[in-house]
Amino acid sequence: MTNEELAKLAASGGPYRGKAVFELVDRAHSDDDAAIRLDRLSRLPALREDRAFHLVSLAWAAIIGLLATETSHARARAYAAFEALARTEQTDFLAYVRAERIEDAHPRI
Repeated sequence: MTNEELAKLAASGGPYRGKAVFELVDRAHSDDDAAIRLDRLSRLPALREDRAFHLVSLAWAAIIGLLATETSHARARAYAAFEALARTEQTDFLAYVRAERIEDAHPRI
C-alpha cells in the first residue's frame, strides 16, 4: 500500500487502523512523506481517542514512532504533533516517555 492509502486506512477506522499507523512508523525512518502523514494523523480526534493500550492512544503511538526514528525531519514532525496535544495530555505523554521536555524524549520501539 502507498503512504496515502495507509493514512486513509488509519483515518477511516476499522480493525487495521493500528497496523496502518505502525507501518507508517516503519517507513518514517527513510520516508519524509510517511512522517508528514503520521504528524497529520496524530491530530485526528479519532486517533487521539483510540487507545492502543492504557494511556497510549494511536496518536501517541504516531508521535512516539516519529521520535524513535531519530531523523531530524521526523523529530520536527513529532515536536509539532506534540504541541498540538492538550497541555494535560502533553504532561501525561512526557511522563510516559520519561522525559521533562519533548526534545529529551528518545523512545525505542
